[in-house]
Amino acid sequence: MIKKFIDRLLGKTSATPASRRANPFGKREDVPHSVHGIDRSLVDQRALDVVHTLKQGGFEAYLVGGAVRDLLLGLRPKDFDVATSATPEQVKSLFRRAFIIGRRFRIVHVIYGRGREHEVIEVSTFRAYLDNAAAEAVAGNEKTSKGELAGMKHAVDASGRVLRDNVWGPIEQDAARRDFSINAMYYDPETQTVVDFHHGIRDAKKRTLRMIGDAATRYREDPVRIIRAVRFAAKLSGLGFTFDAKTLAPLASSHTLLADVPQSRLFDEMLKLLQTGHSLASVAQLKAVGLDTGIYPLLDVVVQRADDDFVKLALQDTDRRVSESKPVAPSFLLACVLWADVRKGWDQRLTPRPGQRAPAPFPALQEAVDDAFEARIGDVSGRGKLGADMREIWMMQPRFEKRVGTSPFGLADQARFRAGFDFLRLRGQVGEVDEELVHWWETFSTASDAMREDMVDAQRRENLAKPGAGKARRVKRSDADHPASTETSATNAAADSAVSEVDPRFRALDDDGDAGDEGAVSGDGVPAKKRRRRRRKPTDAGGAGGEGNGGAGEASD
Repeated sequence: MIKKFIDRLLGKTSATPASRRANPFGKREDVPHSVHGIDRSLVDQRALDVVHTLKQGGFEAYLVGGAVRDLLLGLRPKDFDVATSATPEQVKSLFRRAFIIGRRFRIVHVIYGRGREHEVIEVSTFRAYLDNAAAEAVAGNEKTSKGELAGMKHAVDASGRVLRDNVWGPIEQDAARRDFSINAMYYDPETQTVVDFHHGIRDAKKRTLRMIGDAATRYREDPVRIIRAVRFAAKLSGLGFTFDAKTLAPLASSHTLLADVPQSRLFDEMLKLLQTGHSLASVAQLKAVGLDTGIYPLLDVVVQRADDDFVKLALQDTDRRVSESKPVAPSFLLACVLWADVRKGWDQRLTPRPGQRAPAPFPALQEAVDDAFEARIGDVSGRGKLGADMREIWMMQPRFEKRVGTSPFGLADQARFRAGFDFLRLRGQVGEVDEELVHWWETFSTASDAMREDMVDAQRRENLAKPGAGKARRVKRSDADHPASTETSATNAAADSAVSEVDPRFRALDDDGDAGDEGAVSGDGVPAKKRRRRRRKPTDAGGAGGEGNGGAGEASD
């Protein structure tokens, strides 16, 4: 005490700063079930099997991360992660279907089941807590320094961002390198003990989001933590969680660090923000912390349009589907977000120039779609399956206007019909198309084959009955007026006009014609041969029309 007092009088500072004296590993607390109260029945049996197998192999193993946090809050986790003292190679050797993935962080995916019902348990090895100042440094990033990084276990770039972190260590060091205190708890389901190093249980009870260590440094190590912080805050905001002051302070100012993160990774993080069941809350959090722009260009568009009726409905339906454990597709949500661009470009192209005919609708729509991709998405995901699915949803919309001939049958048989119908349904909800059109397709999608035939015939008769369509009657060979007269030809011409009497944008889309109509007569006076409609099985009664899959377009994997 006297030495410290003299040092202060002389203006001397301690040789070891407080930040250095502090134990970065925290203090281990083994919290029993009587204190944490976790309901073990909420744990997936496959996660229990992974923990048991690793422990039987002689290794430490715990459930870790968000699963433990959710269990502590009385929620049933959707995903389970396991942390262990076994190396990735040792983990892989213990399971029949296990795969080592990743370069930056090597982890193991243990697979249970097959097809859509498969379950992935992610297993990571305890990592060492290392001073990034002592890590190997590279001047570039993952792409430019790929060869240099190949043999490195711990490497950072010039800004301090961690590019490799594959040095193994004990559990207390693994806990110190995790981001939030509420995600740094370890649960042993066999002993029902929670291992807590950084007061995660206390923060969970106080509903506090607190970064372990210095927040600014942790954001610099991995800038994606900025987006993760927003996602956690959005997910837990309904439970009353808020940011700790020291965690929030450098959040907005650190967003410039995201410029060095690969665009593909930012795109994936954007989808996590929007497709984990809290998209509207995520948008609200981005605005609240000052990150409504600057993270990723397409995310900026989502935030800007989140209050538009059409986009808001799409976000709400996506959140609803996630809450009901139904699949969601990024193509559907992004198609909704960018529809305003596509529709605007399409309308502009359909406006004829003075003295010129209006362009064909389909090519005009395709050009508008191309422009939207070029302006908003670029090369990250405008190609491949996601881009193809978005295009198909958009190009399907004008086809819904055609409800005669064989066109409805072909459209209802398409693999992406349900996503396209959901898109149409949302358009109907905001008044962009007539609700009657939506109801017609909702009924058609679940009707029997015979009822579909009747619906199409009824629609044809309704088209013919429109003002100016003229009267059409069936011409039989026994009729005296069977040879086509001028009057007969005129009548059929009026009928053709009535069939196409829809929005002017769609008149040129009748590529199926109306040859299936029994009263059609060819131009040379010979009755046209009646087209035999193909019989198709009705769509599944649980289809788009049955429940309205607005959030994602279910058939989209």
